[in-house]
Amino acid sequence: MITRDDVLTAGNRIRGRIRRTPLLQVGTPDRPLWLKCEFLQHTGCFKPRGSFNRVLAARDRGDLDPAIGVVAASGGNAGLSTAYAAAAVGVPASVFVPETAPEVKVSRIESYGAKVHLVGREYAEAYEAAVAFAEQSGALFCHAHDGLEISAGAGTIAEEILSDEPAIDTILLAVGGGGMLAGTLASAAGRARVVAVEPRNIPTLDAALRAGARVDVPVCGVAADSLGARVIGETAFESTQDAPHLENLLVDDHDIIAAREALWSEYRIAAEHGAATAYAALTSGAYRPEGRNIAVIVCGANTPLETLGR
Repeated sequence: MITRDDVLTAGNRIRGRIRRTPLLQVGTPDRPLWLKCEFLQHTGCFKPRGSFNRVLAARDRGDLDPAIGVVAASGGNAGLSTAYAAAAVGVPASVFVPETAPEVKVSRIESYGAKVHLVGREYAEAYEAAVAFAEQSGALFCHAHDGLEISAGAGTIAEEILSDEPAIDTILLAVGGGGMLAGTLASAAGRARVVAVEPRNIPTLDAALRAGARVDVPVCGVAADSLGARVIGETAFESTQDAPHLENLLVDDHDIIAAREALWSEYRIAAEHGAATAYAALTSGAYRPEGRNIAVIVCGANTPLETLGR
């Protein structure tokens, strides 16, 4: 089980490698609201936190062969972060992505020097190919959203939020595979409530909680490129089993689209659909604050600019 100590250890390990992103106050006295601007992180998403923690921890243990490097499977953002971390540490990277991955993400992965492999139509197919590559080559496998080191790195976002504004008592975040969820639950336990928001079309967490076990769900919808895990991660599911401070809810695709447009029109934040999912809980009315001091993690901005409104 991931703990806050794991998150604090990750924070010390990755310090100087990642940006401490701004916490932007946008609410009013009667409706306190902050946006955690994680879209300003290196690579335009939150995932370098977990990637650096994974790569640096493996290097410290002697599990990283500098000649062989690392491998990841990704819908795009985890591939970006793995490639970025590998380049910073000076090791090769191979990234497997589905053929449906946005070109804006694929080209940026390649810009960090990683070799990109296009496999299948879904993340799950790219994942299988990446695992096979790791087994054959000896490359260090960097999961897109699962594992203690990945989740602990992501949990440093919550540490920054609650340090920068101790009055915050509720953190809203989007869930795909659940790496950020697991880290946030560990960091926030006893300090803040966590509201996990998913697209109704990809309810990996909701389905698992209802079934009492990790189950596969279909993957489709506007946020599938970043929240398109077919099943919730083991670390995340384990973290939810004793988490009274967790609430989960679903939002529709049209709510996500409207939230993304609102982030752009109101704050000029170019969020991708997955990153707008948590904010959609507020703009759609799916979550009603009821006097809470809320922080929303806006976790990524790797999106085609031509799809944004004016």
